[in-house]
Amino acid sequence: MTARRPAGSPPAAHGSDPQPAGVPPERGEPATAKRGDLRSAGGPVERGDAAPTAGSAYRRSAGSARGEARRRDLLDRVADDLAANGLVDFSLRRAARAAGTTHKVLLYYFDGADDLLTQAILKLRDRRIDRGLAAAARDPDRPLSARVRDLWPALVAEEGHVLDQAIGLSMYDPARYAALGHGASQQYLPALLSLLPDTWPERRRLEVAELILGALRGFLIDRLTSGNTDGVEAGLDALARALDQEEAVDRM
Repeated sequence: MTARRPAGSPPAAHGSDPQPAGVPPERGEPATAKRGDLRSAGGPVERGDAAPTAGSAYRRSAGSARGEARRRDLLDRVADDLAANGLVDFSLRRAARAAGTTHKVLLYYFDGADDLLTQAILKLRDRRIDRGLAAAARDPDRPLSARVRDLWPALVAEEGHVLDQAIGLSMYDPARYAALGHGASQQYLPALLSLLPDTWPERRRLEVAELILGALRGFLIDRLTSGNTDGVEAGLDALARALDQEEAVDRM
């Protein structure tokens, strides 16, 4: 274990590896989350890195097609690890193992653990949305309620548990993980709006999309916290009736 350098002592000798910004000097990466911290919501992740800033996601690898391809590959691998293992004990070192690289390489492409986590969650949400929309688009002439019901299996499949944990993380520390919560609405709303008739006024389309988003998000949290699948199914049935009534207005 490397000893800490006392205040005022000279810097490391020339030629040694520079320490990445925001990384504790004794280990080269932030501390991992503890298993006992907010297990159901994913737990605090790493405290050594600053929260991501707007526009920082592609800063380090911008301008290089090869760098962008490498970044996407690393992100896909980290997202796969999150989907399989969840947020608990997420760290740069764990992410590096999953990506087949080192944490210093990850720090070259991402602005720390929080930025990497946020980008991986966005990637998992994109996968969920693509599957859900593909299911809903199988027969676009069906009622809106039927197409919305087709979204549900995509919400609870594969990476669903880690995205549920991300909801809890954004509520646990909203100042630090606000991007996880705000980003969810920004990703889901356009997808839901695409299911609604273009002939509806914009305000009406937004209201119905927000209704669907809020209801489905609530059902996910209820399913996660109570395990009451019968209650969730009853809620989905009620949502379907409300959407049928909304569409019936156009036939009056």
